[in-house]
Amino acid sequence: MKLVIGDKFNSSWSMRPWVLLKHFGIPFEETLIRLGQPDTKAKILEVSPSGKVPCLITDAGDSVWESLAIVETIAEAHPEHAMWPRDAALRARARSISAEMHAGFADLRENMPMEITTRAPGAGATPGALANIARIEAVWAECLAKSGGPFLFGEFGIADAMFAPVVMRFNTYAPELSATSLDYAKRVTALPAVAAWIDGAREEAR
Repeated sequence: MKLVIGDKFNSSWSMRPWVLLKHFGIPFEETLIRLGQPDTKAKILEVSPSGKVPCLITDAGDSVWESLAIVETIAEAHPEHAMWPRDAALRARARSISAEMHAGFADLRENMPMEITTRAPGAGATPGALANIARIEAVWAECLAKSGGPFLFGEFGIADAMFAPVVMRFNTYAPELSATSLDYAKRVTALPAVAAWIDGAREEAR
């Protein structure tokens, strides 16, 4: 399979399926399209009907776009990995918070965009962004308390991959967080697949 992504520095949607594939050791071909270039849109439209990245090209040649659809497709293709919790109730909860991440938190996205190699403590701390952060912290705290960690539902899975770009934002803007959130963010950042994405972003910045 092939995963078409945008710049690792700031393509938060691309990060989610990439980290998932890397973490579970699933082979894939990476195609990176530089964003903000004169031919960016045309290149993306060659593979993604939505004109956006990421886009997964399956082994059958089908295009799958939108991060949540991509990770669902990956999970279906690899049932040997517990990307979603095996327990039905926990799986429903994991899907709910992943969908909330996919559709929500607009103020955080707008005011604290993912810029992995940037450090700007305190920037973007609008009331709306801070309200989004409070909700995210509540989600994390509840999931970690129920699962016992180290990740949201025990072992790293789709829900964690969906929130990984939020961790990158927290690393950049350093909002005030609870000890629980800080510890979780550190674990996500230290994950080899996430560290590899960060390394790629640093290479782009050179």
